[in-house]
Amino acid sequence: MRAVVVSEPGGPDVLQVCEVPDPVAAAGEVLIDIVGAGVNRADLMQREGHYPPPPGAPPYPGLECSGRVAGLGVGTGGWQVGDEVCALLGGGGYAERVAVPAGQLLPLPAGVTLADAAGLPEVACTVYANVFQRAGLAPGETLLVHGGASGIGTMAIQMARAHGALVACTAGTPAKLDRCRELGAGLAINYTSDDFVEAVRDFTGGHGADVILDIMGAVYLPRNVTALATGGRLVVIGTQGGSRGELDLGMLLRKRASIQAASLRARPAAEKAAIVGAVRENVWPLIETGQVTPVIDRVLPLAEAPQAHRLMESGAHVGKILLAT
Repeated sequence: MRAVVVSEPGGPDVLQVCEVPDPVAAAGEVLIDIVGAGVNRADLMQREGHYPPPPGAPPYPGLECSGRVAGLGVGTGGWQVGDEVCALLGGGGYAERVAVPAGQLLPLPAGVTLADAAGLPEVACTVYANVFQRAGLAPGETLLVHGGASGIGTMAIQMARAHGALVACTAGTPAKLDRCRELGAGLAINYTSDDFVEAVRDFTGGHGADVILDIMGAVYLPRNVTALATGGRLVVIGTQGGSRGELDLGMLLRKRASIQAASLRARPAAEKAAIVGAVRENVWPLIETGQVTPVIDRVLPLAEAPQAHRLMESGAHVGKILLAT
C-alpha cells in the first residue's frame, strides 16, 4: 500500500509517499480501507521528531481516518466487511489501509459523508474526554475555548452550545471570529488586539470562565488562572506557547480552582475504547440531528501531505484539513 513516511525529522518536505507493507488485522483489530484522514497538530510534532507514536502503533502520521471495513481479526463482533466507519488511531492514518482496535471504531453518522467523517474522531473524542468527562462542563456554565477556529475549537463550540453552555473563544482574524460566532460562540475575542481576561470578565458579569480548554500552555497559564471562575477548571491539551510557565498557587487556592492536563494518543486501548463508546452515545446523536457538524477547511490528496502541514503551520485554516487517499 501507499503511506506517507517521515524520511527524517524536519520540515514538511520530509513527508514522502512510499510503498510499504500492508497491515494485517491482529486479534481484536479491524482492517480499514482508508478514504480520508484528518491532519492534526500532533502529526506536525511527529514529523519534527518530538512526538513518536506509542508502542505498537503504525509509524506513519495520522490520528484519525474514515473508510470501509476490509477485514476482521478474531474477536471483532459487531462489525462487517463493507461497513462505513471512522476511527481513532494511534497512528497510520496517512495511508491506504490501517489496522485499528475494534473499540476505536465509530459508525458513519447519518448525514455526514464518508470523506468528511475523517475529521470527526480525534476532535470529538478530545473535546468530550476533556471538556465533559474531566472538566464536567454543566448546562449554564461558561466555556472559554482558545483557538476557536481550529478543528478542536470548532467542535468544542458546537458541543458546548448543544449542551446548554455559554461559549467564549479566542481567534486571530475577523473572518475566524465571524465563523466562531456562526457556530455558536456568544463571545469571540481577537487575541491579537484584545485582553481575553477582561473580555471574559465582562461577558460573564464578573463571574469568569467555569471551564477553559487551552491549547497554548505556558504563555497563557497566568491569564487563564485569572480568567477562571471560583471553582473553575482549566484543561490544558496543548503547549503551542511553551511547556513551562509561572503558576500563582495563591490565586488557584482562593478560587478553589483546578488545572488538569491530558493527551489522548498514548492512553491504553481500553481507555480509548471507553471514550469512543461515550462519544458514540453522547456526541453522535448531536451530529445526526445536525446540532454538531464537521467543519472542513479543505481536502488535499495524500501526496500533498507536505502542503497540508504547511497550511496548518500557517494557521490560515478554519476547522479540519483532510487528506484523501
